[in-house]
Parts: sequence; C-alpha cells; structure tokens
Amino acid sequence: MEFDTSFWMMFAFIIFMILGVWKIWTFLPTRQLEDDDTTEASQEELIALMLDTIKVHQGNLTEDALLLAMQKSDKFNAKHYWRFNLNKLKQLLQKFYIQHSNVSTIKEIYKEILCK
Repeated sequence: MEFDTSFWMMFAFIIFMILGVWKIWTFLPTRQLEDDDTTEASQEELIALMLDTIKVHQGNLTEDALLLAMQKSDKFNAKHYWRFNLNKLKQLLQKFYIQHSNVSTIKEIYKEILCK
C-alpha cells in the first residue's frame, strides 16, 4: 500500500494540530490561585476590613492613612493580599460608593453607615 504526498501532509497537519491544542490547553489556568484577591469573597473580606478600620478611626482618615491602617490591622492577611495597594483601595472605595449612593467620602461612610 503506497501513500502519496497529500496523505503525509494531512497526517503531519493532524499530529501537529493535536500537539498545538495540547500545548495551549496545558497553559490555560484550570484552577483558582491561592492568592487570588479578585474573587467576590476576597472583595467582601476587604470591604469588611475597610469598614472596621473606618469605624475604629471614626472616619478621620485619608485614603493613604486608610491603606496603612488596613495593612497594619491584625485581620489583614499580607500573604493573601500582597497586591493590595492604594489603587486597589480606591477601586474598592468606588465599588462601595456605587453600592451606597448616599455616601461619597470616608467621613460620610462613618457618619451615614457605621454610626447608625
């Protein structure tokens, strides 16, 4: 039985296509990373920590001071939230302001939400 050139070309194409798909599949993330701080549970944990920190300091904080106070807290997991910085805090505050349209500053969070 003789095979012509087109058979060998098709055979090589199929083999290399299978290898290419396998190579791409092995590099796709298939499980959640241990230090993924973008999950909903992690965001809720950070918001709870943010509210606790604002309550302890009675709302007398700037964004920079809030970041430092959160990072110094015993509840802050530095290993899990190693990417947490001022930009992430601002995003967290913006998310909170959108969810609670009656507040727009840290002091208002304390007065309107935490003092009630």
